[in-house]
Amino acid sequence: MKVYAWVLVALRWLVVAFWVVAAIAAVRLLPAVGQGGEDLSQLVSVGNPAVQTEVRSYDKFGFPLLSRVAVVQRDPRGLPLDVQAKAVSRARAVTEGQYADVQPILAAVPITNEKKLLPGSREDGTTIITYLFTRPDVSLAEQVDAADQFVAKYYGPQDHVVGVTGSVPARVEQGRIVLSSLTWLEVATVAAVFVIVAFAFRSVVAPVLALAVAGLAIVITLRVGGALAERFDVAVPQETQPLLVALLLGVVTDYVVFYVSALRVHLDDGMDRLSAARLATARFSPIIMTAGATAAAGTGALIVAGTPTFRAFGPGLAVAVTIGMVVAVTLVPALLAILGRAVLWAPGRSRRRPKAVREPRGWWARTLTWPGFSVVVLVACVGGLLWAALPVRHMTLSVSFVDALPATHPARQAAQQAEAGFAEGILSPTEVLVEGAGVTGKTAELARLRDALAHEPGVAAVVGPDDRLIEQVRPLFEAKDGSAARYLVVLSDEPLGAHAIQTVTQLQADLPALADRAGLGDARLSLGGDTAVADVIVDQTVADLGRIALAALVANLLFLALYLRALAAPLALLACSVLAILATLGLTTRVFEDWLGNDGITFYVPFAAAVLLVALGSDYNIFGIGPAWREARRRPLRDALAVTLPESARAIRAAALTLAVSFGLLALVPLRPFRELAFALSTGILIDAFVVRSLLAPALLAVIGSAAQWPGRYLERRRTRGALGTSIRS
Repeated sequence: MKVYAWVLVALRWLVVAFWVVAAIAAVRLLPAVGQGGEDLSQLVSVGNPAVQTEVRSYDKFGFPLLSRVAVVQRDPRGLPLDVQAKAVSRARAVTEGQYADVQPILAAVPITNEKKLLPGSREDGTTIITYLFTRPDVSLAEQVDAADQFVAKYYGPQDHVVGVTGSVPARVEQGRIVLSSLTWLEVATVAAVFVIVAFAFRSVVAPVLALAVAGLAIVITLRVGGALAERFDVAVPQETQPLLVALLLGVVTDYVVFYVSALRVHLDDGMDRLSAARLATARFSPIIMTAGATAAAGTGALIVAGTPTFRAFGPGLAVAVTIGMVVAVTLVPALLAILGRAVLWAPGRSRRRPKAVREPRGWWARTLTWPGFSVVVLVACVGGLLWAALPVRHMTLSVSFVDALPATHPARQAAQQAEAGFAEGILSPTEVLVEGAGVTGKTAELARLRDALAHEPGVAAVVGPDDRLIEQVRPLFEAKDGSAARYLVVLSDEPLGAHAIQTVTQLQADLPALADRAGLGDARLSLGGDTAVADVIVDQTVADLGRIALAALVANLLFLALYLRALAAPLALLACSVLAILATLGLTTRVFEDWLGNDGITFYVPFAAAVLLVALGSDYNIFGIGPAWREARRRPLRDALAVTLPESARAIRAAALTLAVSFGLLALVPLRPFRELAFALSTGILIDAFVVRSLLAPALLAVIGSAAQWPGRYLERRRTRGALGTSIRS
């Protein structure tokens, strides 16, 4: 590291020039990340059983039963009969191809709650929903644009149109909201980082340095990520871009804070700027390299997941952290060597500060590492974190699209109006597909199955094979070759919320018994639709948890063990991190489910937050324990903690506050998943820095003492070697 620091400082101007050229080349030559990121295929695997059910249903009937785009008409006082008649004739004209200018819409199917003929309707004659069907190869954005144009051309004020809604419009709108919020998010985050760093160092140059380095890392990351996504044909969701920006701004600022903190100490000790830059580089570069590699490995662990969403998040986050680390350990030392004490400049401050008289053993550090008090702190911290973690036991997961939109968004308001007239699950019904030779001839059995489905908990209505169906509607539910029948099941709850997913989970488990009792035991029954797709996604997510957690923890344990040359201390530190994560998820559940009454936490939030917090917690593990472990080569670990804790804890808290604000500002994106993720990440970072690294981990290591170096005696051997060297020199 001494050689590395000397070379880097000597070539400081070339290093700066290299990164400036690299950023310009990346912008000019590489594509941006997140291109085409609003396609549901990024969330749903082609092998999803619910998707396969819909594919087979389409093959059997030649026409889909489910639509994910709908036009809602509503008047709470009652829709005139001529409006209802016009809706039916308009839909028939679309289906018969009379409107050539509505392409790519191929068909329209209206339903009305007139006289509550549709089972489960809440009102009478107030609402019409017209489902629109397009070709499977039409993109989501094109579907929504076609629906909007259809409404603009063929509906008037007298038709009482509330809006276009459904899971597809909601998904498209989420992508648009993310992109429109990105500029404000970046501005707010930059302003917050500037204020925090400026306050921490009482300087206006230090935050400019941090933001310049972070900005360069962001530009290169977004372009390199786009190039890698294009090269390996990986769709990167647009939702990753705000997270990448917040992550890089926070992480790179953390690294800058540690470098500048070390530089300030050495300058105050009387060193010249080049010597101070070399020493700061040699001291903190291995810590930052290890921390960055650990964080990259932890976030990269998402690639072992079976869920496409996690596989899309993982590599992007790992690449972001790696690039941020590489930029930090090269560009920051070079800039510090160029600027020297100017980094700490502020108006009114004298050019040189007097040499500080520092007393590293503060009273709090001595008290915290005292054996009796450390046990008390350990018990109090563990008890408090366990209490905070209790709500994790009843956490539920959702895949909401419409409900994730702002309350004032037209697509969400249209959905609420549709649900007011029918049932909450009306916009995304579930399809039950029954396959078997001659199954449509078993009318009595199909009727019994329909009645059984209607009595399942959480089911509001069932429409399917019935002797009362008119001939024009019958082909929707009975295949021409007699080999398949299907039912439309409307759920009582928001179709992509946790309760509806639990209903479909139970329905999936009950299907074999229901078929047997109905006399259809030899038929094949399966589920399709948004809720069934979401059910599979949630199941895959929970199944992924074990693989992701194991991969992330093993990666972090490996780097910590290699860095500390021990196993006991890394295990203890990871146990602290896991406890902090459980507390974070418990508080997230308490706020969003228990207090705000949301129908579940967005499925990817707990696991993305957990992986990020494990990775970033390992950063703080290394920043906190690294100096103490180094000092423990000369004195017992408890004394080493007392010596290094004041300085390292202060730097960690400043860095963590910056990172927490960066993540917290994700709440500026007015989508529920971003607010959940912002709360979880910012809360987790603060718990990690102010509770775990400042209190719990030092107290735990003080209690463990020399056993922390197990299974080796690395620290004792270094102390012995140092003592022998001192004796020989004497």
